[in-house]
Amino acid sequence: MNDKYAIELEGVSKSYDDFQLKNINIKVPKGSIMGLIGENGSGKSTTIKLILNMVKCDEGKIKVFGKDCSDNPHLLMEDIGIVFDELYMSETINPLAINKIMKNVYKNWDSNVFCEYLKRFNIPKKKKIRDLSKGTRMKLGIAIALSHKAKLLIFDEATAGLDPVVRDDIIDICMDFTKDEEHSILMSSHIVSDLEKACDYIAFLHNGELIMCDEKDAIKDKYRIAKGSKEEIEHIDKSAIKGKKENAYGVYAMVETDSVPSTVHTENITIEDLFIYTIRGQRVLREKDLDGQDILEEGE
Repeated sequence: MNDKYAIELEGVSKSYDDFQLKNINIKVPKGSIMGLIGENGSGKSTTIKLILNMVKCDEGKIKVFGKDCSDNPHLLMEDIGIVFDELYMSETINPLAINKIMKNVYKNWDSNVFCEYLKRFNIPKKKKIRDLSKGTRMKLGIAIALSHKAKLLIFDEATAGLDPVVRDDIIDICMDFTKDEEHSILMSSHIVSDLEKACDYIAFLHNGELIMCDEKDAIKDKYRIAKGSKEEIEHIDKSAIKGKKENAYGVYAMVETDSVPSTVHTENITIEDLFIYTIRGQRVLREKDLDGQDILEEGE
């Protein structure tokens, strides 16, 4: 492990009674934005909690900026800005009170920056948290995370309650944040289109396992969406088909770029395609394991 990475997870595992996170290896380079995708229950929040030292891993190593967070808890306080899907603060206080509190929490708290974000996000300074909409609470959480000179931002489904215009504004802020190559972001979101715009890297969790982790552009070069009749798709090597669906207009399959015959029409893949077709493919494999039938042969 070395300090060219903002986050490093090596062989990280965590077991609960009903869930297991298995052998996770993720590296987030400094100056980059990594998108963490996966279904509900795939392990995204568990991974983030492990990074934040909120829970302890059973196996493996986790470092932030080259240092073990369990030995350096001050890193979590000063160098990491965290935005969860809820604002975990007393609902009876307002942003002005938050500003006073945070001055005593963070040594690098900047009241001017915080007030600028309140204005930019149109957050009433004197309105109590309980009277704010979910979207406005999320914007307040983001304003807090951006106001103490953090080097790493971690978003856990933080943009889910925001309208498209504000989400786009947040994406712009994130991209500006990482321009100097010293600041980094780990962003978990169900809104895959946001990750498509912002992220340099994608880490894909499914059922507690890391099934993909690479540069976004490399992933998009590796796979394509093939479209054609059932007969045309059958000409593609089955091992190169990672997931597919069929409707009245034909068969659509996520395939490895190098394995597609020139006679088959293909289109560029999006991260949303990657998510949907990979999950479909994993379901097929699981069902095949359960009943021994070649479901890919039969269609879905």
